[in-house]
Amino acid sequence: MKRKIAFLLSLTMIFALVLTACGSNATPSASSAATGASSAAPSVSNTAAGKQLVAQLGPNPETIDPALNSSVDGGNMLLFAYDCLLGIDKGEKIIPGAAEKWETSADGLTWTFHLRKGLKWSDGSPLTAKDFVYSWKRVADPKTAAPYGETVLGMVKGFAEAAGGNPDALAVSAPDDSTFVVVLDHPCSYFDKLAAFQTLSPVNQATIEKNGDAWATKPETYICNGPFYIKEWVPSSYILFAKNPNYWDAASIKLDSIKLLLIEDSNAAYAAYKTGEAMMIKYVPAAEIPSLKGNPEFHVDPSLSVSYISLNDTLKQFSDPRVRQALSLAIDRKYLAETLLNGIHTPATGIVCTGITDWDGSSFPANANGGKGYIDSSDPAANLEQAKKLLAEAGYPDGKNFPAITYSTNDAGYNKTVAEYLQQAWQKLGITVKVDIVEWATFTPLRRAGDYISSRNGWGFDYNDPSNILDLFMTTNGNNDGKYTSADYDAMMKKAAAETDPKTRFGYLHQAEDILMKDMGCIPLTNKEEFYLQSPKITGSWYSPRSYWYFQYADVTE
Repeated sequence: MKRKIAFLLSLTMIFALVLTACGSNATPSASSAATGASSAAPSVSNTAAGKQLVAQLGPNPETIDPALNSSVDGGNMLLFAYDCLLGIDKGEKIIPGAAEKWETSADGLTWTFHLRKGLKWSDGSPLTAKDFVYSWKRVADPKTAAPYGETVLGMVKGFAEAAGGNPDALAVSAPDDSTFVVVLDHPCSYFDKLAAFQTLSPVNQATIEKNGDAWATKPETYICNGPFYIKEWVPSSYILFAKNPNYWDAASIKLDSIKLLLIEDSNAAYAAYKTGEAMMIKYVPAAEIPSLKGNPEFHVDPSLSVSYISLNDTLKQFSDPRVRQALSLAIDRKYLAETLLNGIHTPATGIVCTGITDWDGSSFPANANGGKGYIDSSDPAANLEQAKKLLAEAGYPDGKNFPAITYSTNDAGYNKTVAEYLQQAWQKLGITVKVDIVEWATFTPLRRAGDYISSRNGWGFDYNDPSNILDLFMTTNGNNDGKYTSADYDAMMKKAAAETDPKTRFGYLHQAEDILMKDMGCIPLTNKEEFYLQSPKITGSWYSPRSYWYFQYADVTE
């Protein structure tokens, strides 16, 4: 219920501010209703605004409350605004963040983080270890309904009790203002990566208690601790991040501000790039890809991410695994990836994507299912015949009596192209597909609530471990959008979570994926690569294969 209230409050704010900005939902420009500016701002500004980088990373975020966010674009914004206990550098290595050092007990159960001296919030008030205690307990509190709660804190001692309604049971403590201690139920080899993950960012208790769920919806109440803070926010137009003078490493931040254009339409984003309004855009029109290949400003980079379809497993028509398998087999992933998606993506062979490593450093997907993978795209005709057979066995010969499927998606990148292809592919089974295009800000809450029939989905890995995506399909996981449930799967994932031997643990994770893919609890489509346009004027930043742009360390040149 709190999630719904927060979302309604966010919508109310959006509508109010959009009305203030002359009621326009058109392509964002640099003009601001708040400032009365009327001319487009240059990408690099040497005016009173100082040095500014302008980019497009997505449309209106669903939320930028660290505990509630589950989207990549929102996560990228959180990187600018928050400093977790630990951080991640250009080489994807763990580095100090708000904590200057940390140690782990010999048994791997107690993690002690030593905070830097003199840490402050963006409003200048002191930040202490007690703020991390509050923030982590808030993520575990069921009243918060954090979608990542179990994923990031499930291994912490007392989490079950905390998630059951007693957040104080979570074994996190602050012996003094500079020391934060976490006690685990069992060792977790990647816990340092979780300590660097945005969900566990510190949040300011005072502003949350004073403003409730609305605290993360307006600049004046959005207190943070990172290299930038939010100075202006005009929904459907832009968010302006200004340099935070109270950040512990402010001397290393070269930009005065980062302006994020909130654009959902890829053609509008492309127009902003071509006119120089934006120096970087994440949304590039699919039709422009062939002509952009070879352009040094057009980048195609590896991404630890997979696109897949969520079927609402609470619906009767999807209750039979044979139906889900049939829908999967009817998809020609090779044609989809290589032809329709211009070779930017590759066919998925399972739900764990290319680039995720196994216990010994080898490829986890290459070792899946005895090295065979789960999805063979080499003979689409044979796959289609098998799909028709399975559908008939499930009681729907040639699709007879099968309800029409509504496929929900947002219109960004290749999403509409994929939707139109699915209409054709599933029509070959005798199934009618209707496409429902949904705005991004409402798309993710709709999907999470299960208010859909079938839906586009995708996952960018937050850290290089197969559990990061396999956790999603556990019955109680807040990101289990398809509402898939399997006692065998849950039990295998719990065995993996408690296992300390790496080889044995990864063996359990392989067995879990075996169960998921046999049930086709989701339908993997393609392994994604990130494509974007970026001006060479941006220097010092980097792109992470976790699909984040580290602009907080950037500089810009004329």
